[in-house]
Amino acid sequence: MDLFDHASQKETATLAPLAERMRPTTLSEYLGQEHLTGEGRFLRRALESDQVPSLILWGPPGTGKTTLAQLVARSTGAAFETMSAVLAGVKDIRETVARAQDRWKLNRQRTLLFIDEIHRFNKSQQDALLPHVEKGTVTLIGATTENPSFEVNAALLSRCRVITLRGLEQEELVAVMRRAVADPKGLGGKVTVEDAALEFIADAAGGDARRALTALEAAAAHGGTMVDRKVAEEALQQKLLLYDKGGEEHYNVVSAFIKSMRGSDVDAALYWMTRMLEAGEDPVFIFRRMVIFASEDVGNADPRALGVAVDALRAFQLMGLPEGTLPLTQAVTYLALAPKSNAVIAAYAAVREAVTKEGALPVPLHLRNAPTKLMKSLGYGGGYKYPHNFEGNYVPEDYLPDALRARCFYTPTRNGFEAELSERYEALQHQLAARREARDGREPGEDG
Repeated sequence: MDLFDHASQKETATLAPLAERMRPTTLSEYLGQEHLTGEGRFLRRALESDQVPSLILWGPPGTGKTTLAQLVARSTGAAFETMSAVLAGVKDIRETVARAQDRWKLNRQRTLLFIDEIHRFNKSQQDALLPHVEKGTVTLIGATTENPSFEVNAALLSRCRVITLRGLEQEELVAVMRRAVADPKGLGGKVTVEDAALEFIADAAGGDARRALTALEAAAAHGGTMVDRKVAEEALQQKLLLYDKGGEEHYNVVSAFIKSMRGSDVDAALYWMTRMLEAGEDPVFIFRRMVIFASEDVGNADPRALGVAVDALRAFQLMGLPEGTLPLTQAVTYLALAPKSNAVIAAYAAVREAVTKEGALPVPLHLRNAPTKLMKSLGYGGGYKYPHNFEGNYVPEDYLPDALRARCFYTPTRNGFEAELSERYEALQHQLAARREARDGREPGEDG
């Protein structure tokens, strides 16, 4: 580094926003996330033993994901490479991996690759990372505000440890701002900030430390040497809607939205929907939750509900905003007022439990495919009855493995259209039970 570079760095440090200047440089300066960095906790133990695996940091904005990645690199002595998934491509990944390979060959130095917004990488970009993470050429730390179970492919996810960061509590945000007020890198004690102002800013920040420090800096510039609550309110102009697209309040509002629809309270559902929209939520996220709801909470009580949710999404994609709020509102009102049934999700849970407990049970012989003479001679496909050859296109038959023959996984409700399905289901089960009793040589009803 020459004199000009050094001067440039000093100037950048002076001109950088308060949130950047106050970025922690040691784990002791890092506030919040005690469930990860506290004594005896996973991340602290990993750092102390210098055995940090590849990680996916999942949490709302301003909770310290980038800072945590930098602290990991500094504590392990690894070279720190960073890229944004918004701007980077496969070529950038290959170049970074090549540097990591050279670094290891020449200096035996490991490379930590931090990828911000990793959920924005497409499948081919994630696949390009996979072999190098698997071999340990790079230790990956990906940061995301989205659920990695949905946004990161399973192969890459299985090679990483997912750790969840939470939005900071009010007292933690106040502590972060107090440090910034006193620290020479921050406001250097030149400004007095009243507790009421700090608490107001912390509430408005919604768990986001970066937002809190940015607001503090604006208030200090607005109020001079004294910042009280009135100055903080004027600097922020208005209190922000308490809704962070990735934080705890985000999940609280989404939860209220879903539970209002589930409880058939159309007015409350519309309120929470509008809260999300006005706070800047991506409407597609709301539609995705509604499509899930249509199967999970309405199900076959009104099979049209799923079509309504999907059609509303398609209509929104054609219209965009603001007109797209119309199909969104239409779908919310329909789902909230539809008859409810959770029989679909309950059925899947019951079947999954049976599969997990019983393992891979053999397919009954009469259901097996028999493309060869040998397989036919072994009884594959023997005795199979083709339903379309029988009256009503139905013949009582056992299709489950013998160990599960008497199990019933789907329990339809008596709500809406599912009442009709329930009657048909019971009639079919009755015919099947009669067929089993006849086959087993018992009188119908003998088993109670």
